[in-house]
Amino acid sequence: MERISFTEIPKEMLGKLMDLENYINNSGIDLKLLELMRLRVAQINGCAYCVDMHHKELKHLKETDLRLSSLVVWEETSYFTNKERAALYFTEILTKLAPKPIKEKDYQVIKNQFKKEEIIILTLAISQINTWTRLMKTFQIEAGNYRVNR
Repeated sequence: MERISFTEIPKEMLGKLMDLENYINNSGIDLKLLELMRLRVAQINGCAYCVDMHHKELKHLKETDLRLSSLVVWEETSYFTNKERAALYFTEILTKLAPKPIKEKDYQVIKNQFKKEEIIILTLAISQINTWTRLMKTFQIEAGNYRVNR
């Protein structure tokens, strides 16, 4: 049961969050890569609403069922690109954040595949989806009703 509905969230707050989403989505980073990262964060954080949303977004972007079902075990597969693997690795590092600085060897994984400007956007995107998952889990927004709006 929902604790807080979307209609109860201050419009200004949602507007600011959506402005940030639009900024990230229009940054030049591949949208399918961003959605893979978002889905992985939702899986890690156990957010049913966000898993539903990002699964549907990826299906809309023509992502394959094989890759969608294997995202939870992406490290054990061969069908994610090196760039995707680096982004997913970085996504997991930032989502399962340790109380210590990120190790240089972990940062090198992302640095080897992305430019500095892209790393900034990826870091923001990971932070943003972690914010969303925490909001949705706290508010207990019902999963399953999301509709792709493109």
